[in-house]
Amino acid sequence: MQRRDLMRAAGGLSLAGVIGGKASAQSATRWDVSIPWGPSEFHTVNAGRFATAVREATNGAVQMTVHAGGSLGVRANETVRAVGDGVVPMAEMAGFQNVGDVPMLGIESIPFLIASYDELATMHSLVRPTWERELERRNNVVLYVVPWPMQCMYFKKPINTAADLRGIRMRTYDRVTAEMVTRLGMVPQQLTNPDVVPALASGRVDAVMTSGTTAVAQRYWEFLKHTYVTNHLWASNLMVVNRESWNRLPQATRDTIMQLAKRMEPEFWNVSKGEHDLRMEELKRNGMTVAQPAPALLQALRQATATMADDFARTNAPAGPIIQQFRQRVGRA
Repeated sequence: MQRRDLMRAAGGLSLAGVIGGKASAQSATRWDVSIPWGPSEFHTVNAGRFATAVREATNGAVQMTVHAGGSLGVRANETVRAVGDGVVPMAEMAGFQNVGDVPMLGIESIPFLIASYDELATMHSLVRPTWERELERRNNVVLYVVPWPMQCMYFKKPINTAADLRGIRMRTYDRVTAEMVTRLGMVPQQLTNPDVVPALASGRVDAVMTSGTTAVAQRYWEFLKHTYVTNHLWASNLMVVNRESWNRLPQATRDTIMQLAKRMEPEFWNVSKGEHDLRMEELKRNGMTVAQPAPALLQALRQATATMADDFARTNAPAGPIIQQFRQRVGRA
């Protein structure tokens, strides 16, 4: 068997026979869930909570096994295809890492467009139907969406002015963040989560942008010394399931799982909201400085990236009306 066939067999056991009119132990639907994040990161913990809740709510009819750290071999930026093709029946992905398949997932990455969790919720209310429609076209069904905490930039040396950024090799997520970094005079290095620490260790990158959650999980203090809370973009994860696997479940079971996802998603958002301050304190305890960027530096960041929302809309036609509606709703039209 090919590797893809083996993984399908492992992840897609679904509703085996009924013995004596009662569901046997083998009749449960068992889904392996691919997670790129480490076992201690809150998104992984959330996924485990969701799996437990689903098992209990379906009386064991649907059993999800969470595999952290990319252990199923699905690369973070190939999740849409892996789930759509049935390589794994279920996975969590970072939207920004899958813009090659669904470009609109990058709308959160537009620099300084979204200022807070409340504004992010407003954006999601506008863009999520588009995300769900585009993902369903690729055989992915969205269960829940949860953001990372606000973003920071991490450096080896203090950064006081825009001139201090020139030539720094910065880890980026996607085309949008690569464009941002380039405009600031840095050199973009696009890396998925598991590749960041090896790149820091080898000297391929000098700086990283990510949340405090990942900075702590990957012990950035071993390579970097200075944290700046730039809040320059937002990033969210989507829990998705293969559409064929999903449709094989009875309608009542699908309804139960979707209701759970709807109920638990706000709880997962609250976990995210508590992460930033918690992780900033951990970085400090391990010797890193944590500061707001200097006003002049922040102004330079905003000025350099001011046209990127319009640029995104020009290359992603559905984004224009969404960005316009978003700005009206948050009072920045």
